[in-house]
Amino acid sequence: MKFAIVKSKIITVNETEEIIENGTILIKDGKIEALTAGTAPIPEGYEVIDAEGKVVLPGFIDTHTHQGLFDGSVGWAGFDGNEMTDPATAYVRALDAINPEDPGLLEARIGGVTTIQTGPGSGNVIGGTDTVIKTYCKSNIVDDLIVKTPSSMKAALGENPKNVYGSDKKLPSTRMGTAAVFRKSFVDAQNYANKWQEYEKKKAKAEETNDIEKMPSKPERDLGKEALVKVLNREIPLNFHCHQANDIVTAIRLTEEFGIELMLIHATEGHKIADYIAKKGIPVSVGPSLVGFEKVELRNISFETPAKLWKAGVTISIQSDSFTRLRHFQILPCMAIKEGLPINEALKAITINAAKMIKVADRLGSIEIGKDADLVVWTEHPLENFYAENQLTFINGEIAYKKE
Repeated sequence: MKFAIVKSKIITVNETEEIIENGTILIKDGKIEALTAGTAPIPEGYEVIDAEGKVVLPGFIDTHTHQGLFDGSVGWAGFDGNEMTDPATAYVRALDAINPEDPGLLEARIGGVTTIQTGPGSGNVIGGTDTVIKTYCKSNIVDDLIVKTPSSMKAALGENPKNVYGSDKKLPSTRMGTAAVFRKSFVDAQNYANKWQEYEKKKAKAEETNDIEKMPSKPERDLGKEALVKVLNREIPLNFHCHQANDIVTAIRLTEEFGIELMLIHATEGHKIADYIAKKGIPVSVGPSLVGFEKVELRNISFETPAKLWKAGVTISIQSDSFTRLRHFQILPCMAIKEGLPINEALKAITINAAKMIKVADRLGSIEIGKDADLVVWTEHPLENFYAENQLTFINGEIAYKKE
């Protein structure tokens, strides 16, 4: 399909934060083909969409959620996001549990969310690998949703792991135990990597000398250690769930020990140590900030956190986790704006910053020629007026949602 969106206000969120009044966007083969200001001739074969008086934004990107893995509409049968049978399950993959027909993905499209990073919950110290997906495809085949997999490794500190396993008198039952499980898992992965490196070295030498008798035995594969080696080699980052300031510092300490690339997830008390996080140059996926105070580690939850982190110089995105219905995703940046985050920074936090943080900015996060045609046509700017309505959602150049 080929589309021409005409007469709209286009907020590109590109490097210059360009805003095009009365602009035209041409969409072809799932990509943004052309972007012009003012009236322009429309080539033949394009379906014209008159967006006069409307605002076109890049599709929103949610950097941390569990949509597709926790289908609350069917109860326990749809809860596939926490393999809480062992505190370290690096070998499990979100990819193998995502349901393309999860109602949460339709809600995402209604809310203008076109891309999400989804993955395991925080019941385990090491939960498994995340996946970046689009929230729509025609086929209902999960592989057709994928943007990137694995996109990161999920890990968790704080109350969740110690509550899950401590109640059964198993390791970890304390924050000390949680950190110990993490460190042991990565030391084991380092040893595993060394074993394979030694094997490859001996194999190469045997082949070079044509000495078959010295050909080493191939080590047995270990899926969990294989996945952690990807983290150690910085092929994928680690997404660390943590709320309290002390847990945030522990996450930084642990990942520095192993030279791991880190993205902080939640960082509820990040405002307390914002300068420290900024100094370390660590990006933060903040949120969801709408949950209650059922846990001690959430007692300081506040929508002021994004603004305070941004002011300190931290790169932020704003995420839903699994507590916010994605049809209302815009409430999260709107509440951050209310508490001091500038509108343009809130928009970047759910578009281009988010894309950079999950390493898909070459395709997503802004309206630029050559990028995926993931666009949303709004009645007004949705972060300036919460009552703005989504009229059309395009994903990969196809109409994924249309308000009737």
